[in-house]
Amino acid sequence: MKNSLAKVSFAAALFAFSAAKAEDVIIDGFVLPSGNVACLYSNEHGKISFRCDIRELVALPPRPADCKLEWGHSFEMAPTGAAGQVCTGDTTFDPGLEDLAYGQVWQRDGFTCRSEPSGLTCFNATQHGFALSRAEQRLF
Repeated sequence: MKNSLAKVSFAAALFAFSAAKAEDVIIDGFVLPSGNVACLYSNEHGKISFRCDIRELVALPPRPADCKLEWGHSFEMAPTGAAGQVCTGDTTFDPGLEDLAYGQVWQRDGFTCRSEPSGLTCFNATQHGFALSRAEQRLF
């Protein structure tokens, strides 16, 4: 995903949802029991997105020159196509999110995530996604 598109604040999009009719907006998400990864799914009038943030990681990747915000903690994907890292100035961590217990699977609109003690793996309908843990963050 292009950084310029990713710079649009996910939180700003969530705030915009409050202005829409409740039946036109769906927001869902979860946090791992460790509290280290949180994910949010959103569907606003058929525009679907899914993003996960990781708090603690062993090493941050180099920040792209065009990213003036936070880099290395946020991963995003659409229902199909490649996943990517995104430049962000907000977070998916919300105290209201429920735990996705280890060994459990979360699914919605073609997205699938599996929670394990070693980390989180998520993919979309075209089998693109990411694996997140403190030690490694991998796109596939």
